[in-house]
Amino acid sequence: MAKKTKEESQDATPVKIPAPRLKKHYAETVKPKLMQQFGYSSPMQAPKLDKIVINMGTGNNEKDPKSLENSLRDLTLITGQKPITTTARKAISNFRIREGMKIGCKVTLRGDRAYHFFDKLATVVLPRIRDFQGLSPNSFDGRGNYSLGLKEQLVFPEIPYDTFDKLRGMDITICTTAKTDEESRVFLKEMGFPLREK
Repeated sequence: MAKKTKEESQDATPVKIPAPRLKKHYAETVKPKLMQQFGYSSPMQAPKLDKIVINMGTGNNEKDPKSLENSLRDLTLITGQKPITTTARKAISNFRIREGMKIGCKVTLRGDRAYHFFDKLATVVLPRIRDFQGLSPNSFDGRGNYSLGLKEQLVFPEIPYDTFDKLRGMDITICTTAKTDEESRVFLKEMGFPLREK
């Protein structure tokens, strides 16, 4: 097989992400409903998806140096974006953590990537959790953002069982532009997020 020349490899176009179906659903159905329900005077006031932050902690990596490397690999597969490494802000002697030690990784998704991940989370990932009864309606932070935790990364279809080494949990924070938790709750439910009734 002939090697690609430098010019040919530079001409390779980046992979284009298809338009998220949830973005269309939001514009056509969700936004008009929110405007009617809350009486917004401008369409810009309607809550929308701002960003999604996925954080995966690995703790002290002295016993297993490949733990962080495998966490980075898993999070890249799940989100389709390269994670950044998080470091400890201060030393905690009980956990044998020193200041500046690498203790995890995180990804911030915005725009179309955030809508794609939200769609996958609501329609594919959460229903795969055993005995799933819906998400708690009490995990809002008071400013319209919702946080949830997953105990294992295997609920994501991208993780192959043959490369799996150990269970890794993660925290997912869905940031919206809503001013109150109630507005955010209505927005998330209209977008198909499986929240339980109070």
